[in-house]
Amino acid sequence: MNGFPILSFLTFFPLLGVIVVLFLKKDNFKLIRWTAAFFSFVPMVAGCFLVYFYDYTTSAMQFIEMYEWFPQVNVNYFMGADGLSVPMLFLTGLMSFISIIASFNIKVRVKEYFAWFLLLEVGMMGVFSALDFFLFYIFWEIMLVPMYFLIGVWGGPRKEYAAIKFFLYTLFGSVFMLIGILALYFTTGTLNMMELIAKNELYGHAFQLWVFAAFFIGFAIKVPVWPFHTWLPDAHVEAPTAVSVILAAILLKMGTYGILRISYPMFPEATKFYAIYIAILGLIGIVYGALVSMAQKDLKKLVAYSSVSHMGFCMLGMAAINTVGISGCLFQMFSHGVITGALFLLVGVIYDRAHTREIAAFGGLGAKLPVYTGIFVLFGMASLGLPSMSGFVSEFMVFVGSFKSTYIPLWIVIVSVLGVILGAAYILRMVQNVFLGPLNTRWEDLTEINAREIFCVVPLAIFTILVGVYPTSLNMYLQATVENLVKLITG
Repeated sequence: MNGFPILSFLTFFPLLGVIVVLFLKKDNFKLIRWTAAFFSFVPMVAGCFLVYFYDYTTSAMQFIEMYEWFPQVNVNYFMGADGLSVPMLFLTGLMSFISIIASFNIKVRVKEYFAWFLLLEVGMMGVFSALDFFLFYIFWEIMLVPMYFLIGVWGGPRKEYAAIKFFLYTLFGSVFMLIGILALYFTTGTLNMMELIAKNELYGHAFQLWVFAAFFIGFAIKVPVWPFHTWLPDAHVEAPTAVSVILAAILLKMGTYGILRISYPMFPEATKFYAIYIAILGLIGIVYGALVSMAQKDLKKLVAYSSVSHMGFCMLGMAAINTVGISGCLFQMFSHGVITGALFLLVGVIYDRAHTREIAAFGGLGAKLPVYTGIFVLFGMASLGLPSMSGFVSEFMVFVGSFKSTYIPLWIVIVSVLGVILGAAYILRMVQNVFLGPLNTRWEDLTEINAREIFCVVPLAIFTILVGVYPTSLNMYLQATVENLVKLITG
């Protein structure tokens, strides 16, 4: 990139958008919407350049930006990207732009909505780019504030409850993360993540166990791992459609990203010690999330609880501590972001028209809305893991990796296969109840999915099929980094 600070550009260009939007007249909705779209479109294009110029043959950090910031306390402005962060930065740019286009139907306090949304993008990009703990923590906390207001102001009937619950849970996790960061700083005198990974032999066994646990609680709440998951369904159900999309596609992935970026390489002994417990938590998430999804009567709640199940596969894959398992975890992060993001968009489409998400209220929509039905069924099949879709590749890799793992007992892998069967059950039953059978006469006047809504889901369909049919398109970016990570842990 010839010295161009692309990571700072990705992170702070939306911040410029926040300032511009705040200076616009609040009743000029059209200008506000298109300005916000422009300031999220440019980072999406920059994310494509990032992918294009990334050298996937090496596990070394690339696009590095390093400046002294607070030399008195050894804090630097340090950014960089590798195979863990490049796919997530690309996904963040893509989903932010799509979510802003999907938000064009927001009619209340439009100016504040788009300003908060662009600020949220700043926090998300920063988390995936920062390699200094001070910087990482700032971006991690910045993200909470816009999310709190986006749910609390533009959400559903129980929006205040959901927003406060989300904020308190995540803040509780952040306190544990801060304790871990301070423990590392007082032990080594640095907040540079790369230095902390290089110095991991300085940390004693007990230190590793305690500090790993502190970080794990902070990240597990974000994933969310059972039993820290209870904020998720409330936040999803009450959030506006586009905010649900970002929550599922990006925010949940920050938990798994944090574990792989920080906990695993810094505390290799603790990683091996806790592997079986992480696998058990993953197993509980997979089966519990799927069972609760089966019991849902609300379409959005069903998709929300399916996230708990799908993120359980991420935990199982990373617990394998081998190349296939961790790659499967990263595949699942990308795949789940694309598929579940699309499902939330599609639930929003039908809710805007019918003003209900009650599964039992629908029936026979396939005959009335054939295009919408086709797109919804495509993503439903991807979610249940149909071969040739990205969901199948990620789950298959997780099972192969955990089956081969020396850290996970075989019974965990066998029981976790239940998640796939249950996943097929709740998705197919939902498709049957909503789209098949005779048309409920209440919906005679429903209108078909429009061009803007199709524009939002088509890119996600392309990536779902591309990664499913040609997994190397994603795996080549991960491979060198994952191999290096496994080597760091297992020696």
